[in-house]
Amino acid sequence: MNNWVRLHEQDHVVIALQPFAKGDKLTLEGGTVLELQDEVPKGHKVLTSVVRKGGHVLKFGYSIGVAKEDLMPGSWVHTHNMGTGLKGFLDYSFEPTAAEQIKAPSLDAGRTFQGFIRENGDVGIRNEIWIINTVGCINKTCEIVARKANAKFEGRVDGVYHFAHPFGCSQLGDDLVHTQKLLASLANHPNAAGVLVIGLGCENNQIDAFKRAIGEHNPERVKFLKSQDAEDEIEEALELVEELVAYAERFKREPVPVSKLKLGLKCGGSDGLSGITANPLVGAVSDRLIEAGGTAILTEVPEMFGAETILMNRAADEQVFHKIVHLINDFKQYFIKHDQEIYENPSPGNKDGGISTLEEKSLGCTQKGGHAIVRDVVPYGERITSSGLNLLEAPGNDLVSVTALSAGGAHIVLFTTGRGTPFGGPVPTVKIATNSELAGRKKNWIDFNAGQLLENKSMETLTDELWEQLISLASGESQTNNERNGFKEIAIFKDGVIL
Repeated sequence: MNNWVRLHEQDHVVIALQPFAKGDKLTLEGGTVLELQDEVPKGHKVLTSVVRKGGHVLKFGYSIGVAKEDLMPGSWVHTHNMGTGLKGFLDYSFEPTAAEQIKAPSLDAGRTFQGFIRENGDVGIRNEIWIINTVGCINKTCEIVARKANAKFEGRVDGVYHFAHPFGCSQLGDDLVHTQKLLASLANHPNAAGVLVIGLGCENNQIDAFKRAIGEHNPERVKFLKSQDAEDEIEEALELVEELVAYAERFKREPVPVSKLKLGLKCGGSDGLSGITANPLVGAVSDRLIEAGGTAILTEVPEMFGAETILMNRAADEQVFHKIVHLINDFKQYFIKHDQEIYENPSPGNKDGGISTLEEKSLGCTQKGGHAIVRDVVPYGERITSSGLNLLEAPGNDLVSVTALSAGGAHIVLFTTGRGTPFGGPVPTVKIATNSELAGRKKNWIDFNAGQLLENKSMETLTDELWEQLISLASGESQTNNERNGFKEIAIFKDGVIL
C-alpha cells in the first residue's frame, strides 16, 4: 500500500495516508523524491509543485482554494496558507455534459428485496408505528406512550417510536408551514405501518390544520388524539396504538423490485479521506441503484457551493438546471439574510481531518451523487416523486438533513463519516467510516468500513459488499447500529420568529 494518493493527474497535492514528520521523504510518480518541509497529519495535503500567491490549488482536478503565499513543494497545505477562492453570486449557463446513453440492462434490474407493500402502493422496509406530536409541549407524553406501547406490543410490530421536537407552537408564516410539511411527510412515510398524531389543543399547529398538511389518508393507518380533550391521554393513546398495531399486522414481507428502494446520501464529520474512500463508494452504490431503476437523494446545499456546476451540467434538461440554480442561490441568500459569510470554512472537525475550504468539502461531498443525471430538485419538507438522482433542499447539519431525507421518502440513509457519530434518523442510518481506525475503534457506531479501499480491496468488491448489506437491511434480515441502540431522532429546520 502506498503512503500517499493523488486523486487527479493535474492535482498540485497528494493526500497523506499516514502521519509524516518534517524531513520525511515521499517517492512520487516516476521515482521523484520529495522531502517534507512540515509535519503533515494523516488525511492532510502535501504540495508537490509550486503554487504562487493568489494561484489556485488543484485537488480532484478542480480548484480547492487560493494560495495565501508562495507555496513550495513539500509544504503542508491547509487553512494557514490557503483560503477559499469562492465569492459572491455567480452567473450560470446550462452546459450539459451528461448525455443520455443507451445502456445494457442492469444486472440488478430483476433483483428483489423483502418489503411491505402498503395499500396505496408505497413500499416500506420496516413495519413500525410512529407517534408524531404536533407540538413540543407534549414530547414527554409521547415518549411515555411509545415506551409503554413497545413493552405492551413487543414482537407484533418492528417497534413503536416517537420523534421529539420543540416546535409547532408560537411559529409564524413559512416557519410554521415548514414544520407542518416536514412532520406531514414523516407521517406519510411507508416505513410507518401506522401513525398516531398527538396534539395538545392550543398550539399553532392544530390537528385540523395538520390533517390538511397530511392530505388524503386512511383513517385505519393515521389516528389523532387531542390531549386537552382526553381524560387520560396516555391510556387513550395506548388504545389507539393497539388499533394501529392490529392494522399493521395485516402486512407481511413479500418480494419487491429493488427499483422501489430510495437511498438518502449524507456525509458528516468528514476528514481528508472522505472524498477518497466513503463518498466515492456511496456514489458507486447510488449509480448502481439508479441503473436498476431506483432513487437516490442528495442534500446539504451549502456543501454543494464550489461544486454546483458539476451537478448543474448533469441536469436532465434546462428546467431542472434552473431549479438547481435557484436551489443554490436561494441558500446563498439565506446566509446573507442572516449576515453570515456564504463561503465559511468547514467545521472544526472537518479542519482537523484535513479539509481546508468549503470547495474542498463540496467536491468530496458531491461524489456521493455518483455520475447519474439529476432528475429533479425538491423543496424542504416535501416528498420525492421522481426516480433517479434527486437534489433535496436542506442544510448540512446532520440531524436536520437526515430528517429531511427521511421525510423525502428515503428508506435508508447512507451516512459517510471520518470522525464518527452515534445518532440515527427515523429510518435506518448506515454509518460508513472513511478509515479503518475509526471503524475498528467505534464498532458500536460504524456499520461499514470504506477504509478497506486503502487496504487492497477494490471499489468493485466493496460496492458489491455494501450493496448486499443494503438488500439485507431492506429485507429486515439485519439492523443498523442506530436501530440496535435505539437512536432514532429528528430535527426541524428553523428560520423564523418564535413568539
